[in-house]
Amino acid sequence: MTATVTRVQLCTLADLPTGLGRGFEVGGRPIAVFLGREGQVFAVDGKCPHKSGPLADGMLIGEQVVCPLHAFRFDGNSGACDQESVCGIQAYATEVRDGTVFVTVPLS
Repeated sequence: MTATVTRVQLCTLADLPTGLGRGFEVGGRPIAVFLGREGQVFAVDGKCPHKSGPLADGMLIGEQVVCPLHAFRFDGNSGACDQESVCGIQAYATEVRDGTVFVTVPLS
């Protein structure tokens, strides 16, 4: 069975602070969105699987999203965690078109 996805307009690129997270709710799920120093946009699950830390309150170091509670790091492209004992998170495809940020998420 193929997963059904939807592409959602989130904000403008200017709405995202460089290196810091911004939270959104898309289809009933929290999403944390980050703008990297080189202009790349990352979108990941909004909660850390370790202690449910709000990832949008974290920061971006390189291409890694850092949880504000215990500094666990998640790859912004794949969602993989740098700690073996913590499972990864979902990373979502993003696109910037004419200064508008879009994210593609699975339908609930």
